[in-house]
Amino acid sequence: YVYDRDKMPWAASTTDLNTLWKKRVKYELVNLKIAGSTDAKNVEVLTKRYQNLKSQASKINNQDVFQTIMDAFTESIDPHTNYFNPTNAQAFSEDMARSFEGIGARLQLENEVLKLGEIIPGGPAFKSKLLNTGDRIIGVAQGNGEFEDITGWRIENSVSKIKGPKGTTVRLKIIPVGQEMSAKPVIISLVREKIIMEDQSAKKKVETVKSNGNTYKIGIISLPAFYADFNAQKQGDKNFKSTTRDVRLLIDTLKTRDKVDAIVMDLRSNGGGSLTEAINLTGLFIDKGPVVQVKDLRNEVDVNEDTNPGVAWDGPFGVMVDRLSASASEIFAGAIQDYGRGIIFGTQTYGKGTVQSSIKMDDLVNPSILQRLAALVGKNGVAAKPANDQPQLGLINLTMAKFYRVNGSSTQHKGVMPDITFPSLYPLDKIGEDTEKSALPWDTVNKSNFVPVADLSLTRTELVKLHNQRMANSLDYKTLQQDLADLKKREGENSVSLNEVKLKKERDSLEAKSLIKTNMLRSSRGLPPVKKGDKIKKEESFDFVEDESLKVMADLLQLKKTT
Repeated sequence: YVYDRDKMPWAASTTDLNTLWKKRVKYELVNLKIAGSTDAKNVEVLTKRYQNLKSQASKINNQDVFQTIMDAFTESIDPHTNYFNPTNAQAFSEDMARSFEGIGARLQLENEVLKLGEIIPGGPAFKSKLLNTGDRIIGVAQGNGEFEDITGWRIENSVSKIKGPKGTTVRLKIIPVGQEMSAKPVIISLVREKIIMEDQSAKKKVETVKSNGNTYKIGIISLPAFYADFNAQKQGDKNFKSTTRDVRLLIDTLKTRDKVDAIVMDLRSNGGGSLTEAINLTGLFIDKGPVVQVKDLRNEVDVNEDTNPGVAWDGPFGVMVDRLSASASEIFAGAIQDYGRGIIFGTQTYGKGTVQSSIKMDDLVNPSILQRLAALVGKNGVAAKPANDQPQLGLINLTMAKFYRVNGSSTQHKGVMPDITFPSLYPLDKIGEDTEKSALPWDTVNKSNFVPVADLSLTRTELVKLHNQRMANSLDYKTLQQDLADLKKREGENSVSLNEVKLKKERDSLEAKSLIKTNMLRSSRGLPPVKKGDKIKKEESFDFVEDESLKVMADLLQLKKTT
């Protein structure tokens, strides 16, 4: 069965299409059977799966079709000019703000019924103590209004009814977890609040590293994105949520309470975000000066500077990046590297060197036309006005400029090359700006007037030498290289056997090899072996790049101690 059909032709006839579907269904049945389930259960699972797929397909509306058309159009301009329909525009705004207004729950659809997937600590749902993970929501009412039956609705339409401005009341009709759907529903009333998504914000941890008889405490700050609550900022909220504010607080804690010797910023899989936050965050580690240069469509170059004197952290510093580190992450990592402020660990970054501005489509349309459009959309059963004053017609993220490092080089295509290089977990020839057909080219501008903090060239040379010596005898490194080699072998495969015995034998072989490697790594760390099916504790999981980056930071501390 050919499961990767990207380069396969369309079925030539209904007969060919039916044959393809039979193979797909058989493949899924064989997979379920190998997992140990009964034939009757497998048929039940697949029947529900395809009923759900059919149901979701039947709910595709004009907004979805327009989104698909706009995606194709904008991607032909450049990879990062994007249209967001009203629903996606609201999600984009909430993601940037790391906050939303609602009951504080993550919802999911299961068999056409909305279910509580997670209750966020501190939110109305959590504080009420009346809701549990797994509860089903079958009805929603605003304040004292009538209930709407939301069973069978698209998830975004249901969620839009449950979310709403803080201070307003929403009533939910609940079937508690564990009860039959025929049970009498429970009605719960909640007052919406502003929910801060702390689990998607900057976090810290402290690791202890031993090196040459010395013990060092190293703080790690994990940053998933460069976020900022622009709406709260515009409204004059002095405590609006932002990356720089959160990281500054974490640094203060690492310095005063944890007494760390060094700090590492983890920007792996950080796709970017706010340009302003990238500049402000860099300012926590340099005194003041240029951070990034921006060239607009008139070819005019503007130098964006950190104008605030002083730093939050002046000690040893490192930054972890990977192929998915992009845009604002590259601005930050590039500035840290150019200033000689820290050591960069990882793989070549994504290479996104363009700047986008968000334009509300409503601002481009006559208000009277907008009102008529809203009325027309409302008649078609789609919410005419998104919550929280989001644009009715969505927004466009339009590429307006390119950014450049203070040394004059663009990160477009080339990204940031780390000082200490690790094998990439992601294929560089398939992921990255240089793989995009419509990507803008790489170029340079004049170097800006900046003063490096230090010249780390000799230090880098010594750190690379020590790193390579460790890698020569590292079981982790050899295992990673073998994993990547195996992955490369399987990269070209796009089909699988439908023979149950053969498929099971292949799966069992892969699982056995994986278990052997896992136990070898556990043994090297003094951990007991695990058996097939055992759950591995989170604290016992391995992160080779992080572990080795911390060892390099310990080398850096040792070098500073001896010089």
